[in-house]
Amino acid sequence: MSPSTISALSPLDGRYAAKLAPLRPLMSEHGFMHRRVQVEIAWFIALSDAGFDEFKPLTPGARTYLLGLVKNFSEADALAIKDIEKTTNHDVKAVEYWIKSKFEARPELLAAAEFVHFACTSEDINNTSHALQLKAARATVLLPALDAILAKLREMAQAFADVPMLARTHGQTASPTTVGKEVANVLRRLEKARAQIAGVELLAKMNGAVGNYNAHLSAWPEFDWEAFSRKVIETPEPLGLGVTFQPYSIQIEPHDYMAELFDAVARANTILVDWSRDVWGYISLGYFKQRLKAGEIGSSTMPHKVNPIDFENAEGNLGLANALLRHLSEKLPVSRWQRDLTDSTVLRNMGVALGYASLAYQSLLTGLNKLELNREALDADLDNSWEVLAEPIQTVMRRFGVQGAYEKLKEVTRGKTVQAADLHALIRSLDIPQAEKDRLLAMTPGSYIGKAVDLAKRV
Repeated sequence: MSPSTISALSPLDGRYAAKLAPLRPLMSEHGFMHRRVQVEIAWFIALSDAGFDEFKPLTPGARTYLLGLVKNFSEADALAIKDIEKTTNHDVKAVEYWIKSKFEARPELLAAAEFVHFACTSEDINNTSHALQLKAARATVLLPALDAILAKLREMAQAFADVPMLARTHGQTASPTTVGKEVANVLRRLEKARAQIAGVELLAKMNGAVGNYNAHLSAWPEFDWEAFSRKVIETPEPLGLGVTFQPYSIQIEPHDYMAELFDAVARANTILVDWSRDVWGYISLGYFKQRLKAGEIGSSTMPHKVNPIDFENAEGNLGLANALLRHLSEKLPVSRWQRDLTDSTVLRNMGVALGYASLAYQSLLTGLNKLELNREALDADLDNSWEVLAEPIQTVMRRFGVQGAYEKLKEVTRGKTVQAADLHALIRSLDIPQAEKDRLLAMTPGSYIGKAVDLAKRV
């Protein structure tokens, strides 16, 4: 760890910096600046094609040069913008001035320089940039990470579909299931949550200081600025932004879609908190072992330990992510009158929230890939839990009208250590068809798994 990372205030940029390298260029201030430049350039090029006599269409060479400013945007460029901001004390204006500085020695662009940021308010640039940041983060970091977890869960559900496992409800022994079916439960929940994240429309507006195109219409009253704005926002990248047009706003885009997206991510995270805790418990029961890594130490004093740290790290970071995501979703849609600035500083923490989520997904996948099924422990647990067969026995008794079926089984099993012989004696005494007695006598805790195998394989 370098001195710069070891002194970082946030572990995302310190201890875990390397793990978040893919997210950093997208959600950092550098990433925000990059998207601002992209929006300004897309708007500028579109204005040149709008048919205004005062701004003729740009030449192919000028277009290529401008798109190159976006494509090749570097950390040095971001730092140059920060230097300009020291004077302007305004971050969006610094981006505008930086772009104009790139027009020097290019007469065609220099002549049109006043069309950079034309009729825009800062929030026209910021809200579109945020949408582009979230679009990239969702597509390149969040969804691929969730897909990797889903692929692993699908593999486990299939591989362990027919491995019997004692279930526990209220922490007590309950009707058996299979390992694969329990994984399938999580898989199906996470698939739905993933679809909800992917399905959120990312919105953006380019409509001026209070959402009415006031400045735009002052310059060209007859021009259809709303249609023009929609075209810029919805045209695919790189000439447009490739997100969904927001027709109604105050100065800021209302951020409802952000709340929807962050809530969807938080729901997925809650499912994974539940799963992390369950796996932690299964490891504690011995159902799973963890593959060892050479040189790794589980405890500073207890050399035998192999701690489930990946699932603990996942749970902790999912909690941090959700704390931030929920604040974002509650705060961002609230703005006083036509604009206040409370959203601005909060929005700068989108990357922090998604960073903790990304870190958690990596930890969880690492933990899942270390797991090894311990059939001996699973079988031993089942063999010591014959009381779970009280349910099928009393259900068959009810079918054939045996009075007090539940009470008879309660007397034999409740609060007692139940042996197979105890249940078999009761079964033989029942006034039910012999074929049904034989079926119940052949049943074991490991075979009493209902439709679990089919359900697990079906996902």
